[in-house]
Amino acid sequence: MTSLDLKIPPVVVWIVLAGAIVACARLFPTAGYPFPGHRLAAGGLGLLGITIVLAGVREFRRARTTVSPLATAQVSSVVTGGIYHYTRNPMYLGMALGLTGVAVWNASLPGLGFIPVFCGYLTAFQIKPEERILLARFGPSYAAYLGRVRRWL
Repeated sequence: MTSLDLKIPPVVVWIVLAGAIVACARLFPTAGYPFPGHRLAAGGLGLLGITIVLAGVREFRRARTTVSPLATAQVSSVVTGGIYHYTRNPMYLGMALGLTGVAVWNASLPGLGFIPVFCGYLTAFQIKPEERILLARFGPSYAAYLGRVRRWL
């Protein structure tokens, strides 16, 4: 484990990067790309992101396991149903879509560069450490799930 593994809640990373996107839009307004309906598109991305996050939370609640990404010791089961049949990290995927919505809402072309930063940071410091813990805890059944379902999409 590195010093950043499982330390910063993903929602905090999201808030910081959303702020960076808004700051980019303000600092570099000529690098914007407003297009007809960009705010409608941004709202759609945000709504889709929230829907995906809530679908993931619902499946965790059904399985009666922790939703907290920092409470890996409290995980009671591997959730593979519902949206987890298509993506192993719907909550993070939904957050990435929401962050994309922030960039589109602000018409910030430089802001779109923060989306891969978000995904890369979460993959390195949240998702991979979670996967190591779950693999150690649930063994072959979790390994089979890793082989069947993609990390993001």
